[in-house]
Amino acid sequence: MDAPERIPVTIHPGHEDLTRAVARRIADLIQERRAAGARTVLGLATGSTPIGVYRELIRLHREEGLSFRDVITFNLDEYYPIDPGNFHSYHCFMRENFFGQVDLRAENTHLPDGQVDRGRIGSACAAYEAAIREAGGIDFQILGIGKTGHIGFNEPGSGVRSRTRLVTLDTLTRRDAAADFFGEVNVPREAITMGVATILEAREIAILATGEHKAPIVRRAVEGEVDNEVAATFLQRHPKARFHLDPAAAALLTRVATPWLVDEVVWSDAMVVRAVVWLSGTIGRAILKLTHFDYVEHGLSAVVSRFGSPGDANGFVFNSLGARIRGRSKLPRQDRIVCFSPHPDDDVISMGGLLHKLAGNGNHITVAYMTSGNIAVFDHDVRRYLDFLERLSTVRGLDREAIHRLRVEALAFLARKAPGEVDTPAIQDIKRLIREAEAVSALETLGIGEQQARFLNLPFYQTGKVRKDPISPADVAVVRDLLLEQQPKVIFVAGDLSDPHGTHRMCKEAIDLALRELPRRPEVWLYRGAWQEWSVTEATWLVPLSQEELAVKIQAIFKHQSQKDSALFPGPDQREFWQRVEARNRDTAETLNRLGLAEYFAMEAYVVE
Repeated sequence: MDAPERIPVTIHPGHEDLTRAVARRIADLIQERRAAGARTVLGLATGSTPIGVYRELIRLHREEGLSFRDVITFNLDEYYPIDPGNFHSYHCFMRENFFGQVDLRAENTHLPDGQVDRGRIGSACAAYEAAIREAGGIDFQILGIGKTGHIGFNEPGSGVRSRTRLVTLDTLTRRDAAADFFGEVNVPREAITMGVATILEAREIAILATGEHKAPIVRRAVEGEVDNEVAATFLQRHPKARFHLDPAAAALLTRVATPWLVDEVVWSDAMVVRAVVWLSGTIGRAILKLTHFDYVEHGLSAVVSRFGSPGDANGFVFNSLGARIRGRSKLPRQDRIVCFSPHPDDDVISMGGLLHKLAGNGNHITVAYMTSGNIAVFDHDVRRYLDFLERLSTVRGLDREAIHRLRVEALAFLARKAPGEVDTPAIQDIKRLIREAEAVSALETLGIGEQQARFLNLPFYQTGKVRKDPISPADVAVVRDLLLEQQPKVIFVAGDLSDPHGTHRMCKEAIDLALRELPRRPEVWLYRGAWQEWSVTEATWLVPLSQEELAVKIQAIFKHQSQKDSALFPGPDQREFWQRVEARNRDTAETLNRLGLAEYFAMEAYVVE
């Protein structure tokens, strides 16, 4: 059967390929229309994925002379009420990430007014629509897609005829924005947004989505029926709309997840394993119990033909999965190992069990914490530690005056601090040291000494804000120097892309660039973070954990007290990190059990790059 995609989709090899392709299309359009004596009108969006497009457009402006002097822009939306000078505002976002770095004329940029009097919102929205029409309509519209399927802020229930208006934000939308606002309580409850009808009038539309967390809603928008509850499905009716996805966001599309249901496939070993595991899960029967009838009924006769019999096909997949299981005896011994942890807890959350085993095998382990993670520490933790310091200074005769002065200054700042405001250097240091002390304590729980922790504090992270600087040569140099110093045989890297503020992806970029500069490349094992786990068909290695080993791993996670009970950036899953880990590791083991393999208590999964 044909792929059930109701809208064109391009799957790009990676995030950077996606942003470059979209930026190049915009650049070409500007030059085409300029050559024809016409101006280009762009519809712009905010968010982590569009930032990549804007950075590439800035590069084209600076290095290839792309001019925006005659380009007109209209942004999709703005929070309400919000001051345009507030760094949470989309006015500020666009100034920082695009407008202020190219030759766009200020009078040609348009955003909804987040300060307009409530009684004048209707007329202001009508004026915004009129300005778009006067400019000749939008030539190219950039969109993201929210987990509710919203485009702009067109939440569930937005009609196809909706125009620019004030809307109430969905609870899930506000939760997803909580990271930018340092807590859901600080996220505005309303916004002004272009309507669905306004968006659909653009002559060309590019919808951008990256990361595993976008995969479910992407599939719904691309393959599902048009539905008022999912505004993105209206894009199926547009003659020139296209989804631009990275592999993670495309993972649940039928042609990616189960390509044998769409068309003839090349039955490689990896494809056979995927198909047979899918078949086993679909009919609820262990691999070795699958019959010829099962294969035929589900369109997998070609698999049986390749192996000659269902028994041989079953045996091949069963043995292939079994060979991926690596207990302690099959893990590295007496080797030099570097584990890169984007934040000071990703190591124990994602691979605490394996780290414990590697330490027991006598490996020389260095755990490199790439960022301080200081923005994820609550202000009340700073108050608590300052109180402790002042009490300690009184009891032990430390420099009471200096500590008292530090506390008074810090508390005064915190008392007047606006949500998300950048901390003073002193408070940033205190938050960093809190995370460092927790990380060392967690490692000691796993049998790894304090001297084996390295805190890299990569420059890109040191903005004091959720939004970070791009990866620079300085970041790459820090990583490269550590690798040259340690000369590891194996390194562990966060391979997930669902981190809510992109730090994991940026850290991996720094590592990838550093690896290119090494005379010898170490073996690279990818782990996933707190949001997803590698599936058993994706995983190169599956590492079993006993009940006791999982308990040690959870104890190590508990040492990160500033992230315990209520993390500042919990991500889409509101459970505590240890709860997610326990469920995830046990689910991986249970998956193998359902497939008919050996029964384990829990498992971690890794992909060798």
